[in-house]
Amino acid sequence: MFRRHLPAFALMVSLSACAAEPQAQAPAAAPVAAGPAAPVPALSADDTVRAALLSLLPDAKITHVVAAPMPGFREVAVDGRILYVSDDGRFLMQGALIDVARRDNLTLVSEAGLRKAMLDAVGPDRRIVFAAAKPRHTVTVFTDIDCGYCRRMHSQVADYNRLGISIEYLFYPRGGLGSESFEKAVAVWCAPDRRKAMTAAKAGESLPRGKCTNPVTMDYDLGRRVGLDGTPAIYTSAGRQIGGYLPPDEMLARLDELAADAAR
Repeated sequence: MFRRHLPAFALMVSLSACAAEPQAQAPAAAPVAAGPAAPVPALSADDTVRAALLSLLPDAKITHVVAAPMPGFREVAVDGRILYVSDDGRFLMQGALIDVARRDNLTLVSEAGLRKAMLDAVGPDRRIVFAAAKPRHTVTVFTDIDCGYCRRMHSQVADYNRLGISIEYLFYPRGGLGSESFEKAVAVWCAPDRRKAMTAAKAGESLPRGKCTNPVTMDYDLGRRVGLDGTPAIYTSAGRQIGGYLPPDEMLARLDELAADAAR
């Protein structure tokens, strides 16, 4: 419970009396009529929703508030996830918003847009790229050196490339900052040949401890902001998440399917 403590102030007035004759007092000033109070401007729906959400989740990182596809609600982006809050701030919904007529998951579409913007901001100088000779698709993969499915995926990187899928790696050491997996990621980045070092580390080989400026912490923070919930986490160039590990043929089929849907 919070208590408000108001400081006390003492007003001291010093009066002097004199034996002189009393002087005529000046007439009292006429009271000034108080005008109408200035109206308090009403909050916009966006500000109302922000205030309501922060009262519930004080540490929430709200990246945008826009009109939702359904009337009376705002779409709110928090840490790479989409929530829906009523314009008056009273109701909050979390889940998939489906356009029945179009048979489309509008929540996934919005979340993909958020991720695309964040992933597009990461240039090639922060990625370890295994490019296809004839690329049809490019995916961003958050990887952990010690993750079993991450290792399985990397053992097939030539197969993905042969099918026209370019793999661009970012790091997400699941043990967190300063963990053993984190240090292995730094060692890969600091190696003279990062692609060769990645392959060696994924095969379980030990690398010299890395000492260089590296993006592993930034990658880890980005993974948390895009809503990553496991590794490998695979995102299309449009920001759609397609896995989890997928074998090369299945990944190609999924990427082709998403590309066809986007072209409609």
